[in-house]
Amino acid sequence: MPNISSRALQMPASPIRKLVPFATAAKERGTYVYHLNIGQPDIPSIPSALQALRDFNLPVLEYSMSEGMPQYRAALTKYYHSLGITDVGPDHFIVTNGGSEALSFAIGVLCDQDDEILTPDPFYANYNGFAAAYGVKINAVSSYLEDAFALPGIQEIRDSITPKTKAILICNPGNPTGYVYTREELQALANLAIEKNIAIISDEVYREYVYDGASHTSMLSFTGLDEHVIVIDSESKRYSLCGARVGFLVSRSASYLSAAMKFAQARLSPVVLGQMIATKAHENDGEYLRNVREEYQKRRNVLVNALNAIPGVICPTPKGAFYCTVQLPVEDSEDFSIFLLNEFSYEGETVMLAPAGGFYNDPEKGKHQVRIAYVLEEKALLRSAELLALALQQYKNKNAK
Repeated sequence: MPNISSRALQMPASPIRKLVPFATAAKERGTYVYHLNIGQPDIPSIPSALQALRDFNLPVLEYSMSEGMPQYRAALTKYYHSLGITDVGPDHFIVTNGGSEALSFAIGVLCDQDDEILTPDPFYANYNGFAAAYGVKINAVSSYLEDAFALPGIQEIRDSITPKTKAILICNPGNPTGYVYTREELQALANLAIEKNIAIISDEVYREYVYDGASHTSMLSFTGLDEHVIVIDSESKRYSLCGARVGFLVSRSASYLSAAMKFAQARLSPVVLGQMIATKAHENDGEYLRNVREEYQKRRNVLVNALNAIPGVICPTPKGAFYCTVQLPVEDSEDFSIFLLNEFSYEGETVMLAPAGGFYNDPEKGKHQVRIAYVLEEKALLRSAELLALALQQYKNKNAK
């Protein structure tokens, strides 16, 4: 048979989904699995989007414009104006099939083969996949659980920039850590981008979910960065519309947007139905977002308290998104995660976690950690913590033999 490309062979597996076969086998044995491995909210999608779906009556699902439907980009303009970013208009947005495609476009616009993107780790695991597809290297600067995954020192970041570095990639609020960057941290990155003449790709898909009365700062809120910033955004987590596959990139840079349009035209069109329901989602969404934010904050508090009550478990309190990176008293979190699905069951139930090794450039750094998504209701989170405590004890006893 023809050879598989080296690019395909080097594409990393998703740590979020790689244990799915073990979960499937557990379910086939009759075990109920609490899915804390993936950011799939159980909160119902925003009602206005569901109503738009029910009311859908176009006779033909035509292509949309490659940059996205005018009415959707108008809704995005209004939304960004509500964030205080009032100098962007419809022409600053390119609509994509989820935030993933927006990030892929951004990397394609900024990087050539063998170029580098600098990012703090741990980072969203699929950044590796997007970069690998273009033959681009991820160069990671470590953040640490002991510091709640704060941005590494700016001098360390500066020292990590090489002649091949084309962009700094951040996720704010962070996936997998839930860290929210301060304005001072972002200003330091802005200054560095100008100093080194590189871009900043800011993944802001979780911006609506920042807790404890804090607010989110967008990279678009800084002056002097018009030719340095691409923001990645998505409706998936904001409105519980993961399956709609609608996201976008936004930039003030005419050159970035012109280049990204070539990628947009090459794939023809973003999903029309997703754009239509997302347009409606942006209408009168304030109460929905407030209620969901409050719900996630409650879930965070319940889960973090329950996890930190387990002997040997360390869970910093995330400030945003709906993830936490947790240290477990195990030598190999992937082996333990497989044990949970393959061997452990209590009263017919178990838990699925995402081993954190895949969120680091060096998997060894995450060998004792897992990512947990608090996307289930409080009762399920408490039960999951109970199961985790029992499993840790059983795993310890097993390995002591």
